[in-house]
Amino acid sequence: MTDDAQADPSTDASGDAETADEPDALVGQGVDRREDAALLTGDATYTDDIDHPDLASLTFVRSDAAHADIEGIDTAAAESMESVLAVYTWDDVATSAIPGVLPISTHGLDCDPPGHPILARERVRYQGQPVAAVVADDRYRARDAADAVDVTYDRLSAVVDQREAKRPDAPTLYDDAPDNVAETSELGDRAATDEAIADADHTLELDLTNNRLIPNALEPRAAVARWDAGDERLTVELTSQSPHGHRGKLSTTLALPERDIRVVAPAVGGGFGHKGHHHPGEAVAAFAAMDLGVPVKWTATRSENYLAGAHGRDHRTTAEVGVDDDGTIRALRVETDANVGAYGLGGSLGMPGWYGSLLSSQYDVPAIHCETRAVFTNTAPIHSYRGAGRPEANYVAERLVGAAARELGFDPAELRRANQITEFPTETAVGATYDSGDYERGLDEALAAADWDDLRDRPDRDDDGRYLGVGLACYVESTGGGMESGVVRVHPDGTVTVSAGTHSHGQGHGTTYAQVVADELGVGYDAIDVREGDSDAIPQGTGTFGSRSTIAGGNAVAESARAVREKARQFAASLLDAPADAVRYDDGEFSAPGHTDETRAFADIAAAAYGWGVPEEMDPGLEATTFFEQEATAYTFGTHVVAVAVDPGTGAVDIERYVALDDCGERINPTIVEGQVEGGVAQGIGQARYEAAVYADDGRLETDSMLDYAVPRSFHVPDIQTETTVTPSPTNDLGVKGIGEAGTIAAPPAVVNAVCDALEPLGIAHVDMPLTEETVRSAIRDAEE
Repeated sequence: MTDDAQADPSTDASGDAETADEPDALVGQGVDRREDAALLTGDATYTDDIDHPDLASLTFVRSDAAHADIEGIDTAAAESMESVLAVYTWDDVATSAIPGVLPISTHGLDCDPPGHPILARERVRYQGQPVAAVVADDRYRARDAADAVDVTYDRLSAVVDQREAKRPDAPTLYDDAPDNVAETSELGDRAATDEAIADADHTLELDLTNNRLIPNALEPRAAVARWDAGDERLTVELTSQSPHGHRGKLSTTLALPERDIRVVAPAVGGGFGHKGHHHPGEAVAAFAAMDLGVPVKWTATRSENYLAGAHGRDHRTTAEVGVDDDGTIRALRVETDANVGAYGLGGSLGMPGWYGSLLSSQYDVPAIHCETRAVFTNTAPIHSYRGAGRPEANYVAERLVGAAARELGFDPAELRRANQITEFPTETAVGATYDSGDYERGLDEALAAADWDDLRDRPDRDDDGRYLGVGLACYVESTGGGMESGVVRVHPDGTVTVSAGTHSHGQGHGTTYAQVVADELGVGYDAIDVREGDSDAIPQGTGTFGSRSTIAGGNAVAESARAVREKARQFAASLLDAPADAVRYDDGEFSAPGHTDETRAFADIAAAAYGWGVPEEMDPGLEATTFFEQEATAYTFGTHVVAVAVDPGTGAVDIERYVALDDCGERINPTIVEGQVEGGVAQGIGQARYEAAVYADDGRLETDSMLDYAVPRSFHVPDIQTETTVTPSPTNDLGVKGIGEAGTIAAPPAVVNAVCDALEPLGIAHVDMPLTEETVRSAIRDAEE
C-alpha cells in the first residue's frame, strides 16, 4: 500500500476510526519510521552538536580515589592558565545561593543518606566522583586546566562487594547506615513460603549473580546551559529521557522556580534508563552559566561515562525453589543483596525493594518470599538500566525453573506449561496483578517456531565436537504507569500538531503517535507533526522509560484526538445546519444525509473553527489536552528459545538459533515492535555473554573503556526470528502493552539455560553471567578434573 493510500483511513457512521484490522487503518501497519532519514544522514542534532555564541566548555576534575577525605584542592595553577574562565569547588557552591545537592527519595529507607553533591564536599566515595570543575573557552584548554588542579587526599579503605560491605569490619560510607544497608524490604509471605519449601518433595538452591552493566549510548551524557540575565531564565539542552522531570530536579538543585527553567532534549542517541536521572554534569553546567553569564557546554567522555555515568543491575542472590515429584512448583524463597553504589540518584535506593514483584514470572506459585537489601559500596551509583528490576527478577525465576526441570528430568517446556497461569486477571503471591495473557499459546507458538522437539533430539555433540544445548525463558514484564499529557492541535489549514510529554530516543513516537491520531481524526498521516522534548511547549510530562510511552503517551494523544474529532463534528453540524448526531464523517468529508446534500472537508471545518462566525455556544479553535493516567499495570509476556553450540576446547559459545515470541497487546506498528525486541535481545545477549563492570578491591574500575568492557558487535548478535501473539490489555482503550525492555528480560536466562543444557553431559549445573570464553572454559576444565 502506498503512503497516499495509507494516509486516508475512513471512518464509520459514528465518526469512530476503523479498527486496525480494517484495510485503511494505519494502526497495525508497519509504516516506515519518519525519524530515520535525519538519523541516518547525519542531519539529526545531538546535544554535543549544539553551538552558541561565546560558548564555553566545562570539564570535571574527578577523584582517582574510591574512598577518601579531601585534605586540599589547589586551583591556582589552573586559574592562571590562558582562556580559563573559572575553576569551581564545593566551597564555591556552598557560598552561592543554590543547595547544590541532587535530590533523592528517602521514603521507606532504613537511614537518611545525603543526596549526591554536584561537587564533592569533605569526602569522595567512588572513583570518578566530581571534585572540581573547570570552565574554559574550549574543551581542550578546559581539560589541560583540569589536569593542573592538585587535589590532596587522605585515602580510606574501600569496599566494592555488597556482601562484603555488610560485614562488621567493612568501611562505613555513612554514619547513619553503619552496616551500609540503605533499605531492607520484603515481599510475600515468609511463613507460608518456609512451610511450602519444607513440604516440597524436592528443593533446589542456586547462588546467582546479575552482573553490573555500564550503559553505552551513542552519545554519552551531555548538556548545554544558557542563562538569560534579562528574563532571569535558564535554558538547558541535554540528553534527557524526561525533560519535565529534569526541569523539576534542576529546580530543586539550583533553587529556581520551574517556571524559570526550560529543558530541551534534542536527539538523545539512546537512553536505556541511563538518561532518566539527574546528574552533576547538567547541574554544574547550569551553575557555571548562571555565574559567568555565558553558555556552558559539558559533554562526558566515554571513559568518564564508564566511571561515573551510573551503572545498572549488580544483584547477588541466593534463591531456592520447592517442587513436587509431579512438577508442581510449591514456593520460591529469594534473598538478594543489591549494590546501589556510593550515592542515591532519585529513587534508586528504593528500586531494589520492588524488583521481586515479578518473581512469579508466568507461573502459578502459591508462596513466594523475597528479602532484598540495598547496600552502599564505594562504586559508581546504580540506577535504572533497560528493564530496571524486571531482568533481575526474571533471571532468578527462570534459572530456578530451568534447574528444577533438570533435577526432575522434565522437559523444560513441559515443566513450565504445567505451572503456567491460565486465568486472568490474577494476583500473584508477590502482589502483581496480571491483566491479561495467553501464556500457553505463546509457549506453544514459540516452541513450534523454533522446532523445539528437533532441537531437543539433537545429539549431545556435533561433528566438530561442540556440545549442543537448547534453552528457553518465559517472562512477564510490567509496563506503563504514571501520568502523561497529550495535546492535539488542528491548524486552520487542516494540518495537525501532536505534542506529548514522553520523549522519543529510538522508540519511533513520531511515527506511532501519528498513526494513532491519523486513525482517530481521519486525516492524512503526512499532515500530522509530532513534537516532544521541550518543557515550554508541552504542559507536563513524565517521560519515556519503563516501557510506558505507547500506553501513557499513545492513549493521551488518542483521547485528545477523539475530543477534537467530536468538536469538529459540532462545527460541521453548524455549517451543515443539521443535528450533530446526524453528521457522518467519511473519507475526510463531513455530511448529513437526509438533511442536506452539502459536504464539508476536514480542512474547511478547521478554517471555520478559527474564522468569523463561530457559533456563540462554541469556543473557537480545534485543540484538546489530555492528562492520561493508567489505573492498572499492563503485563507484556513472551517466550524466547535459544540453541547454542559450546566449544569445550576454547569455551566459545555460538548462538545458532534465537526465536523471540512476544505479546505486547495491540501493536500500533509491528515493524517498530520488532525493532524494539531485536534491540533488547542484543543488549540481553550482551549481559549474558560479554558485559560486566569489574572493580578492584581498592575501588578502581578495571573495565573503564571499551578495550576492557566488551559491548557486543553486530557479528556477536545472531539473526533473531521474531514471532508474536496478540492479547489486548483491558487497562487502556488502545489495548496496548509496552515492549521496549522485553529482550533484556528474556535473553539472559534463555542464553544461560541453553549453555547449561549443553554442558549437562559434563555434570555442570550452573554457569553464571557473563558467559565469556574464559568463564565457560574454566567451568569445563573444573568438571573434567
